Amino acid sequence: MVNYLEGDDALHLGRLLVLIDTFGGRNGEKQIEGLTKLAKLDFLLRYPDYLERALLARDVLDPSIGAHDFERHSIEARMVRFKYGPWDHRYRRFLNTLAGRGLVAVGASGRTIMIGLTERGRRAASSLREEPEYAAIAQRAILLKRHLDLSASTLMEFVYKTFPELASLRMGETIEQ
Repeated sequence: MVNYLEGDDALHLGRLLVLIDTFGGRNGEKQIEGLTKLAKLDFLLRYPDYLERALLARDVLDPSIGAHDFERHSIEARMVRFKYGPWDHRYRRFLNTLAGRGLVAVGASGRTIMIGLTERGRRAASSLREEPEYAAIAQRAILLKRHLDLSASTLMEFVYKTFPELASLRMGETIEQ
């Protein structure tokens, strides 16, 4: 069972597995191109209010995502403003943990870090999707794939254009819901 305190690494790891799996395509052959793109997608996955606003900006007619109150107000889910927008300083640790468990494959294409799931990771993500506690996360990941599967730079521009208040935050300042 998922612990609803987001301070628990297991929930972060599970959420990232579901997100990476969703963007991996039907056969898992695709990868997320770069930590910047991963961070922007994870930001929208973690912050339901921002995701709803993003979907409205993309002309999605019914952006209601059925988020629970604890997801909207969990203080442990906070991210901070960093150089290229929302960021969590634990991403490298999370990816190393997932890679160490044989769940993700991390490589490089030039200067871009490529992030995809291994077959073992795809099975784990599939199991998580079946858990009721991950239903909302899985549904939001699908909405992200359907409506916000943009390049990292386009997604970054979209986030700053749609949420101008993020640009006004000082570096390292916490992003509130």
